[in-house]
Parts: sequence; C-alpha cells; structure tokens
Amino acid sequence: MAQMAEIYPLQVLISTVAGWMNRRQGEILEYLIEENRVLKEQLKGKRLRLTDDQGRRLAAKGKRLGRRLLMQVATIVTPDTILRWHHRLIAAKWTYPAKKRVGRPGIMKRIRELIIRFATDNSGWGYGRIEGALLNVGHRVSPTTIAKVLKEHGIQPAPDRASSWRV
Repeated sequence: MAQMAEIYPLQVLISTVAGWMNRRQGEILEYLIEENRVLKEQLKGKRLRLTDDQGRRLAAKGKRLGRRLLMQVATIVTPDTILRWHHRLIAAKWTYPAKKRVGRPGIMKRIRELIIRFATDNSGWGYGRIEGALLNVGHRVSPTTIAKVLKEHGIQPAPDRASSWRV
C-alpha cells in the first residue's frame, strides 16, 4: 500500500503536466489554423501558387496526419490535394526515367552493317556508289554519313572512293 501511495502523486503530476501541454498545443494549433484563414482571406479569392518544394513539404507532413485530421486543419489546399501530392512523390521516387539522349539519333545498326559490308566486299566503290546501293535496299543515307561510318571502323577510302576534306 505504501508504494501505491508514492506512485499515485507522481502519476497525478505527470497527468497534469501532459494535460496542460496537450491543451497548450491545441491552443497553438487553433491559432495557426485561424492565422492561415486570415492569410487566405487576404488573397481575396485568388488562387495560391505553391512551389514544388512547398507542395512536397505539405505532402510529407500531411500524409502523417491522415485524411480525417487534415479535414479539420488543412486551410490552404484540400486534404485530397495534399494526399495526391504525396502519392505523386512516392510514384516519382520509384520511377526511374530513361536518360534522355541529346542530339540527333545515331544511325541504325543494320544500316551500319550494310555500309561496312558494301565497302569491304567492293573495295572500288566510292561513297556515292555505296549510297546508291543503300537506296536500292530502301535506306537513304548521305555520303557524309557513309564516310563517318567507314572512318569509325578504320576503313580507309578506296582509290576511287571520293572523299571530302569536311569528313
């Protein structure tokens, strides 16, 4: 019995302090909600524009509160908007976009193989003749591109193969 008498005053003290702190936090929250309403009235119906960072911060904090509590405290945007932002954040976190390539797309592998094959099988063909052969099989490629492909693969211009100082 003596132990219960000693613990009881401590429990009362802790409960009193916790209740006071809870009431105080409630008052602070009520003040902040009212302050947000006043600021929203200052906008006079204009739509509030938030930056991406501001939206992320609201989404992160709002998700922890949940929809029911957000219905009571959210004044700037609707709870659905906050939760939608959070959903997009999560989706973006696990979506890995493909690296965007800059510039003109490269020449197709099949066309490269044809250029190399025509040049090695027919050493006397120039860039123009290879261009014509590619046109015959349905590929339109400029002589400059043909020259670049051959140069990349270390194939020197044939004596009759026209070359250009620009290549």
